[in-house]
Amino acid sequence: MAIFIRFSTFLLYFFFFLSLLSHQTMSQPQHMHTFCDKLSENFTQTSPYKSNRETLLSSLRDRSSLGTYSNATIGLSPDIVHGMFLCRGDITKTSCSDCVKTATLEITKNNCTYQKNAIIFYEECMVRYSNVSFFRLIEDGPNIVKYSLASFPNSFFSSFQGTLSKKVEQLIILTSSKSSLSSSTPYYVRDISRVNEFEGSYTLDTMVQCSPDLDPENCGVCLRLAVQGSSQCCNNARWAHIFLPKCLLKYDSTGLPQSGSSSINFSKGEIDLKELFGRIFITAMAIWVLALVGL
Repeated sequence: MAIFIRFSTFLLYFFFFLSLLSHQTMSQPQHMHTFCDKLSENFTQTSPYKSNRETLLSSLRDRSSLGTYSNATIGLSPDIVHGMFLCRGDITKTSCSDCVKTATLEITKNNCTYQKNAIIFYEECMVRYSNVSFFRLIEDGPNIVKYSLASFPNSFFSSFQGTLSKKVEQLIILTSSKSSLSSSTPYYVRDISRVNEFEGSYTLDTMVQCSPDLDPENCGVCLRLAVQGSSQCCNNARWAHIFLPKCLLKYDSTGLPQSGSSSINFSKGEIDLKELFGRIFITAMAIWVLALVGL
């Protein structure tokens, strides 16, 4: 009886630990990459630029609960700092705020500690700062591309690409229209459509978004740069995410036959939860068995 009670108590704490770990792991923003401009100026530990940067990043953290985008400028030349954040329009306010808060803390670490120009990409948001104003500018890099290695059979490729291209162009025109600026999430459009083609049908989920500091024309230019980037790397992929400093493009398809089953991305240090929980369970059971044998 004593052994059974101890085992039950152990399982209770064990599964509580798993649920807590699962919640913490799933809620963490997914870091993709941090870019530090090695050609930009450096600053010292005692430089006014450092304190201005901290004030800027703190301001962005405070504003992250108010919307998907904000920018700020702190200080005077030569120690002026410009910064911004942009969250994906399809995530919650809480996820946006969590991502920006994490990003503003992580962007100053490692090789970016004393760089005057840096940008950090997460799946949910991006944050950047610079001593040179980048507002209203179109930039084609640095960028991040994630895509599936699972591709379509050749017989479906041409038709799918035609459908995707038409859909993306429709969304670009809609997103870069002046009317989109008055929405609750400016320059953001998402479309989920059921497409009937070939011998069956599939669902196409497409999203485009621009940074609100761009004018409508440049928003369209930025998104077409993202389209160009996708055509160069992954035009037969079942899904792809293209992140530029001022815009992003995402699409995903479900229900189509595929060849291959793996995927590639540029995120660092991701861990499969099932594998993680499996390792934890095996380790925990081994510890319990050893404790039982020692009774």
